[in-house]
Amino acid sequence: MEDPIRRNRVTPEEREFYATEGYVLLPGLLTTSEAEALRLEVLSIMEVIGLGRTKLRQTHEYLAGSRVDALVNSENLRRIASELMEGEAHLYLPFTAVKSGAETAEQGGGEFHFHQDNQYTRFDAPGNNLWFALTPMSEENGCLRMIPRSHLHGTLPSLESPDRDGHRTIDFAPESFLPIRMEPGDCVAFTRLTVHGSGPNRTSDHRVAYAVQYFREDVRYSTDGGVTWKRAKDHPRWSVGPVSALTPPTEKRDGH
Repeated sequence: MEDPIRRNRVTPEEREFYATEGYVLLPGLLTTSEAEALRLEVLSIMEVIGLGRTKLRQTHEYLAGSRVDALVNSENLRRIASELMEGEAHLYLPFTAVKSGAETAEQGGGEFHFHQDNQYTRFDAPGNNLWFALTPMSEENGCLRMIPRSHLHGTLPSLESPDRDGHRTIDFAPESFLPIRMEPGDCVAFTRLTVHGSGPNRTSDHRVAYAVQYFREDVRYSTDGGVTWKRAKDHPRWSVGPVSALTPPTEKRDGH
């Protein structure tokens, strides 16, 4: 399948903004028709694994030969990630990012608390997340919330989310944040240290996105808070290749 990403470079201005602010919006990396096709594929994945009422339904499984396969393994996207990290990028973890909608605001997918990706598996060198809107993203349906320049403070202390669902959160309440409004096909790239979250979905439509995370080739990672380290290139944290069939939820293992 043809590479769905419409360019393979970032501008000097985009690279500088990313380095300074910890994120950068890359509009129109996917066509609107490609974004719609991906939205339908992601929702078909939800039909297999079950969506329910959730602030973020994630799975890193995707079918071989699918449009998601083409996105996850896009060479153009990997080159963009490499330029932003100023070094060779390798695929770390792709996943669906669906926040459920509902008939009433009280039933929609809730807030995803502010956190850093590095508060889960810790990297000792750059990693990033290229996050695609497959539906319009607004404050009403729970768009991403970003704290600019928060990546400059390193990995912050964290706590378990108040939802007690295994997710992490920073240990303070941010004074301000920036809502990232996006259109289908837009991508926001942010570092593994950038504090981000998302608001609740108050609409009846599911908020659908897809994230592709990368690590720079010199990264080591730790799953025990920095006591032991493994080189990510030699010891992959996740199996990220396509599958021939999706795993039903009763057989899946939890993980971030």
